[in-house]
Amino acid sequence: MSLLVQNTEAPSSKKQNGIKRFGPALILLAALTACSTPSGPDSNAAQPSGPGYYTVQKGDTLSSIARKFRRSNSDIIAWNKLTDPNDIKVDQVLRVLPQGARAASAVSSKTTPRSVDSTDTPTATSDEKDPVDWTWPASGQSSDGVGQGKKGIDIFGQLGQPVLAAAAGKVMYSGSGIRGYGNLVIIKHNSNLLSVYAHNKTIVVKEGQMVSKGQQIAEMGKSDSNAVKLYFEIRRQGKPVDPSRFLPSR
Repeated sequence: MSLLVQNTEAPSSKKQNGIKRFGPALILLAALTACSTPSGPDSNAAQPSGPGYYTVQKGDTLSSIARKFRRSNSDIIAWNKLTDPNDIKVDQVLRVLPQGARAASAVSSKTTPRSVDSTDTPTATSDEKDPVDWTWPASGQSSDGVGQGKKGIDIFGQLGQPVLAAAAGKVMYSGSGIRGYGNLVIIKHNSNLLSVYAHNKTIVVKEGQMVSKGQQIAEMGKSDSNAVKLYFEIRRQGKPVDPSRFLPSR
């Protein structure tokens, strides 16, 4: 459903149609609107153990643990719902492998960590089983990646400049019903990955439409923003991941 058509419907009709037709997308949108940061591990709860978990040792950092298990910082943060990645404690138990990972792939908790000064070089592929070919969604200066409460990146540009689909997929949402995101587009790329495009001036694609990599989906704007920019996220299984791990260098 295009933005133009949505704006001509009565509010109650929009809501009913959206629930019937785009239930999965609405679940994602509910997650987007959550304003609180997930809390960290409950110190009073029973600590998990076994394959896929690691007990923090003296001298460990989030980056050294991620490198040890060949994971990205953002994976460790997401799996453990860490509010402050710089505040991990000795004897804290962290999930370091995804659920269902083979125990043989786990690294012993006694493994000596690498130097904390080593460079963290996370894998740049999106999904080993169903890879996605990514491109930048807009030209312009970009902000740093996720962290410190941010879930995505800002790309600053000119009013009305093209906003492109970062990868091929299906438009799951096209509208302005989510507070704080302005005119918003969400594209599903495979069973795991979605991309989010916010603050657009005009949307030029419809819900349910298939788009190709690099196809224009919107015009850059400042809806629900104090500056002309595109706010861009990549989400894996509903959780934001660092877009810099996926987008090509430029």
